[in-house]
Amino acid sequence: MAAVTELLDALKQTVTGPVLTANDEEFAAELAGFKTNVVHRPEVVVAITSAADAAAVVATANETGTPVRVLATGHGLPKPVTEGIVITTSRLKGVTIDPATKIAHIEAGCRWGDVIAAAAEHGLAPIAGASASVGCIGLLLGGGYGPLARTFGIASDWARRFELVTGAGEVVTASATEHPDLFWALRGGKGGFGVVTSVDVELVELSTLYGGSVFFDAPEIDTVVRTWIDWTTTLPEAATTSAVILRLPPLPFIPEPLRGKTVLNVRFAYVSDAAEGEQLFAPIRAAGAVLIDALGEIPAANIASIHNDPTDPGPSFDRGVLLDELDGDFADAFLGAVGPDQQVPLIAVELRHLGGAVRRDVPEGSAVGGRRGAYSFFFVGVPDPSLFETVLPGVAEQVLASVQKWTSAESTVNLADGFAVPGSYEACWSPETRARLDEVRSTYDPAQRFPYGPVR
Repeated sequence: MAAVTELLDALKQTVTGPVLTANDEEFAAELAGFKTNVVHRPEVVVAITSAADAAAVVATANETGTPVRVLATGHGLPKPVTEGIVITTSRLKGVTIDPATKIAHIEAGCRWGDVIAAAAEHGLAPIAGASASVGCIGLLLGGGYGPLARTFGIASDWARRFELVTGAGEVVTASATEHPDLFWALRGGKGGFGVVTSVDVELVELSTLYGGSVFFDAPEIDTVVRTWIDWTTTLPEAATTSAVILRLPPLPFIPEPLRGKTVLNVRFAYVSDAAEGEQLFAPIRAAGAVLIDALGEIPAANIASIHNDPTDPGPSFDRGVLLDELDGDFADAFLGAVGPDQQVPLIAVELRHLGGAVRRDVPEGSAVGGRRGAYSFFFVGVPDPSLFETVLPGVAEQVLASVQKWTSAESTVNLADGFAVPGSYEACWSPETRARLDEVRSTYDPAQRFPYGPVR
């Protein structure tokens, strides 16, 4: 207790933001994140209000030998933190758009919805993730797939500058010309470098697109999934699509045509003429009777409506991998494992079509893993924490085994869920990229003040 008291005293003397322990009433709320089943109880939580605060925390951590972790929106810390210091960035909420340079300056506590809304006022859009509630920094550090991925690439490809407090306690700028080794690592290397306090991302000129989704009832799923797989092989880079089987509960907030049903939701984004997009999507509309058709020309400000991901916190269990090219045998295996006739405790099972611009690295290179993956495969368990310890891990193992033949050798870190599956850390990057990331971490966090990975 004496050590914690000394740490607390040292932090309160140098940090302007709130410094809290479990004895403080605000402690739990400060640490609450999107995954409510992940409950953090570190020795101290520090709510930073500036890069100077972050530097002061790291300096104190280095003096006391205390580990540090960072929490923004709570999507990216899948395991409870029970030691050291947690830095929260939720008070860093500024977004500034420069329409002349098409650069958005984003502070570390921002979510993508904040940036989408600010950019849309200037006819611009970020290359963001699918969910408006996900934190900007966490997505970028791991790469980031979004509804425009095949057209514009991975989200981190559009990062132009990071401000970071390193593990050595220095405030540095990482860009193509400043600390380029760190810039390379921050675009896809995820963690273990320090505290990112802001990022500059380049925006694209985009005011409208042809986008949204359609829903099919359970009897149509087999035919539509097979049609969707074949159809994706013909799509131009202007089109990005995903298909998700949803097992929906009979709750009032769910639209009546979907309530209590197992359905297929096919999402689509086409960055070109709306009439062309409608014609391109026609084979999917023709593949089965449509329950709900919510596809048409939409403003870029509504891009998150394409996936319509949940925005409210709750308990969550998920797994994901990348897949190579698919075929009819994959459809048999996929539907046999998670199709509408199977009784599995999964509320969402998603396939995203990748390729296109995802496969092209930035000219200066980045640490993003899995660029050659043709599809991503991601599923979410029933949100019942009593299933998280044994039932859902067992189901996940069976489902992943069913698609092993098509699973890519290299994955991407934002799908790794804290490396819960043995070997998942090693699968996120090539051996050469992992070795280079280790070198960068050793340079900027020599004392390993920011624990990262399955061993560190």
